[in-house]
Amino acid sequence: MQSSKAHAPGSFFIDRPVFISSFAVLFVLIFFAVAFPDQSSAMFSKIQDAIVQYGSWYYVLVVGIILVCILFLAFSRLGDIKLGPDHSSPAYGNISWFSMLFSAGMGIGLMFYGVAEPVMHFMQPPQGDGGTVEAAGAAMRLTFFHWGIHAWSIYAIVALILGYFSHRHGLPLTLRSALYPLIGDRIYGRIGASVDVFAILGTLFGIATSLGLGVVQINSGLNVLFGLEISPGIQVILIIVTIALATLSVVMGLDAGIKRLSEINIGLAGLLLLGVLIAGPTIFILQSFLQNIGDYLSELIHKTTNLYAYRPTSWLGGWTIYYWGWWLSWAPFVGLFIARISRGRTIRQFIIGAMLVPCGFNLFWMSVFGSSAISMILDGSMPQLGELVYSNQATALFGFLKAFPYSEVLSLISLIMVVVFFVTSADSGAMILNMLSAHGRDDTSLFQRILWSVMIGLVTIALLYAGGLSTLQTASIIGALPFSVALLWAIWGFFKALNLDYSKREVQSASPATAPLVTSSNTNQWQTRLSRLLRFPSDKQVLKFQRRVVLPALEQFASELHRNNVTCQVIDEIAEGHRVRLEVFHGTELDFIYEVRCRHHRMPDGGFQAPNDLPDKPETPENVYYRAEVHLSEGGQDYDVMGWDQEQLVLDVLQRYENHVHFLHNVY
Repeated sequence: MQSSKAHAPGSFFIDRPVFISSFAVLFVLIFFAVAFPDQSSAMFSKIQDAIVQYGSWYYVLVVGIILVCILFLAFSRLGDIKLGPDHSSPAYGNISWFSMLFSAGMGIGLMFYGVAEPVMHFMQPPQGDGGTVEAAGAAMRLTFFHWGIHAWSIYAIVALILGYFSHRHGLPLTLRSALYPLIGDRIYGRIGASVDVFAILGTLFGIATSLGLGVVQINSGLNVLFGLEISPGIQVILIIVTIALATLSVVMGLDAGIKRLSEINIGLAGLLLLGVLIAGPTIFILQSFLQNIGDYLSELIHKTTNLYAYRPTSWLGGWTIYYWGWWLSWAPFVGLFIARISRGRTIRQFIIGAMLVPCGFNLFWMSVFGSSAISMILDGSMPQLGELVYSNQATALFGFLKAFPYSEVLSLISLIMVVVFFVTSADSGAMILNMLSAHGRDDTSLFQRILWSVMIGLVTIALLYAGGLSTLQTASIIGALPFSVALLWAIWGFFKALNLDYSKREVQSASPATAPLVTSSNTNQWQTRLSRLLRFPSDKQVLKFQRRVVLPALEQFASELHRNNVTCQVIDEIAEGHRVRLEVFHGTELDFIYEVRCRHHRMPDGGFQAPNDLPDKPETPENVYYRAEVHLSEGGQDYDVMGWDQEQLVLDVLQRYENHVHFLHNVY
């Protein structure tokens, strides 16, 4: 596998073909949208009509394939594979992880459509009469359909593909890496560059759509609270201000910026949700939520494939196809961001955490706000809400909150949430766009990330100027088209790689985790093994063992391979990296790696507790010991060779190499 050219952290570094091509296309788009707003709006509208008329079936098919793939991965044996080496563990706790993926994924959309979409479906459904009790249930089922597992399955498949190839196989954290099983090192050529350009364009259109919705809603909130005029000029100023805040968050970094803001926003979201739930029709909300969940699941297959073929309606293009295009165009950004923060989780853990948990939150959010709004219209307590939503979707949330006590406080909290969602989306979007244009690296210069923040703002302004919300919707659908083709190709490569990976795991599963017994004059081998078990070596003892036993054993094995005309090398990194490694090269097939690392663990508190079961204590030299652990290409194997003799080491390497060769014979 090839790697990108080395560079110093913090320096200016780009993938020139991807960076230049993306900026060229974007500058042409911005110029056309600003210089010829009427013509560009008409062109976007014609393209959307053509896609909806001729390509709706394709979008529906792509999303259906993705959902089936995700469900298969969640329940199949492939779900045990980790996004990273076998020994890796998650870098973020569940709460921080969920907060970040939620803020990046759908935060602005929930704020904008939480009240507006259910009410609009209720007032004007795709089929049947609006404003009825039957229309109320149908409206919530349609809303669940658009914000449920289909959306998060799109995010999840992209994140799985990127996280798997980057964290487990060391490939760049860009979409092109998923094509490695199909085209090999050609991912570093024009084909790979084209895939990343599609990902960048789709991502920017998706981000611009969300940020456009966000800035229109911010403007509406300021109008409700402070009487600020709603106008394109004000919205441009708001974009500039919020992009400046996003740039400040970029400067602060992932942990201090996005993570902290995301945790704040998830707390505010919980408060707002709880306030509306308690002050609103609580029993009705809970009843309708459970009923809508059941109806949603029972109609899942029907709605997934429903194209209204026998009763054509423009509703499909304005809602379902728009959402599928939005989620697909947003997926490179959200998927890459989630992959970036998800190293160490298994595929199954990832799908449950990154799809089912936020999906459940989405549906409950829509029930609390949507069901409450529909109830107010039905019972006559706020009959004007439907007309308000239709006149201006952006004011729907603030108009809805006027029916509650302390409405100004709730509206202010909502406004702050939209601003923070805007900032975190723009911040994380700039980070992802920079990575896509820099071979997946996130340690480039600060200037590059700021440059992408500015580009996000310019594209959002251009699309709003060219036609407002309708142009934003069209941009998402158009941006999703080329990316969806690349994504289907990437899914094929992903499954091919997973099957190879699992085949190797099955072959390796029979490998020993204890020292092989060898014939010698020493008849007390079991006592020797017990003695080793009861000792807790220091790092100096393990490094000395690596130098005196492991290195000669690997060199002996390598020498025998050389005698049989097999290309290999032993890499001594004991001094600087506390590891020594044997690499055996197999040309176009998977290479063999056997590495012994010096790794520290907390000391057991008496008895024989495993280190992972110990209470969380600060690590000090007094409560830490070291092991000489074996690592293969797929990661740590969780066994210690400290105290083995040279012959036992050679036999273990031989066993592992036999398994590897057997694996190659089976799959190549």
